[in-house]
Amino acid sequence: MKVRCYIFLILFLWNTSVFAQKTFSDWNTFETAFVKDFKRLHIADLQIYYVDNLELIQSKRNVAKQEKMFLAYQQALQSFDRAKLTKAQQLDYALVSYEINLHLERIQLEKKWLAIKPKRISTEGLQQVPMGKEWYAYFLKKWVDASVTPDEIFQFGLKEIDRAKKAMQAIEKASGLDSLEYQTYIKSEDFFYTDVETIQQSFENYKKELLPKLIGAFPKVSELPDVYIEQGKNKTYAQVPAYYAEIRSTFYYNYFDKPFNKRQIAWIYLHEAIPGHHYQIKYEETLEKSAIRNLFSYNGYREGWAAYVEELGNDFNAYKTKYDELGKWEWDIIRSVRVAMDVGLNYYDWSDEKALEFWQKHIQGQDAIARREIARMTRWPAQVITYKYGAHKILQWKANIDAILSQEKPFPWLAFHTKVLMNGALPFSVMDKEIFGN
Repeated sequence: MKVRCYIFLILFLWNTSVFAQKTFSDWNTFETAFVKDFKRLHIADLQIYYVDNLELIQSKRNVAKQEKMFLAYQQALQSFDRAKLTKAQQLDYALVSYEINLHLERIQLEKKWLAIKPKRISTEGLQQVPMGKEWYAYFLKKWVDASVTPDEIFQFGLKEIDRAKKAMQAIEKASGLDSLEYQTYIKSEDFFYTDVETIQQSFENYKKELLPKLIGAFPKVSELPDVYIEQGKNKTYAQVPAYYAEIRSTFYYNYFDKPFNKRQIAWIYLHEAIPGHHYQIKYEETLEKSAIRNLFSYNGYREGWAAYVEELGNDFNAYKTKYDELGKWEWDIIRSVRVAMDVGLNYYDWSDEKALEFWQKHIQGQDAIARREIARMTRWPAQVITYKYGAHKILQWKANIDAILSQEKPFPWLAFHTKVLMNGALPFSVMDKEIFGN
């Protein structure tokens, strides 16, 4: 018994000596200590399925230890004069502050949760979970950005729906066809592939044609490892048009039992390959990042970047016809509707039926996709919002630069993209302030 008490005393004194430290001699000492102590807490990464996140909450004792550690480092940050730090250190300072604040918010939720934790966590959605709305607001911050709220995101979704509709209506008008003729035409067999060889070759041709158009606008775009293209065989991922496998440097397009819409070739390649996921990930691998920046990951940034580059199709002649651009908007309207639906289902207590009605109001003839997406948003709350929000933030930064450029000057694509990419994945609100000065 005495030995056990002695061990507990040693552990207590160790925790106190580490987590109660308030000042550090310099930033490098702070960084080393913070990274080491953060890793010791063994905090689980954000999981895509909400049930997994709730099941991975640690014990009351461990949560208290986490709180003590973050409060100590929050206080320690105040001892630094930011003006005396290098620019890189100032960015890390902002990132640590961002993470500490968000972790302390999580800890308060977990303390409440541990006091009322049910014997079984419902798998029917956050509506059926104690503190469901609070958890959704937190998951939204983790997936998207700590600055966002459900109400703001819902309104953002409505605006993006309107933007996508206007873009699609403009393409229809430019076709010169009346509405019935137009709908018949875009559904005709001329727009669909029915064999994998043709699909594969179309992607390969597009890849070859696109790269020269990107040189001079995206840093190192011709120097990074090549991307591979293959048909997806895993039906687990059949609900998405394509996906990227980082380990294999390969993006997979899904072609199973339905004709493949050739309007998907351009935007899928942009999103998954170059300059989308493959390019951004391979570029980030070339960066020398601080230990603090290597400690955290932000999927919202990565999905946002990949969705953003789809918006540049006309700037780089990546959409050779208006129907290539239409393919981008046909998927964009789905993403936009999902933004509002995600908040509705997980925060406004919408039933599946109400969510389906909302979908049908904006998208006709795709109810099977709607039901699939409703199930996805119920299991994976907030994740679908990352695409639209991230692309929107990057487009905002571009618009701010456009606004101060003289009309005679071309947009500085290379400088802009270098600025967005040069620090790797970061929270958007940190980038907004620390990198773009907003």
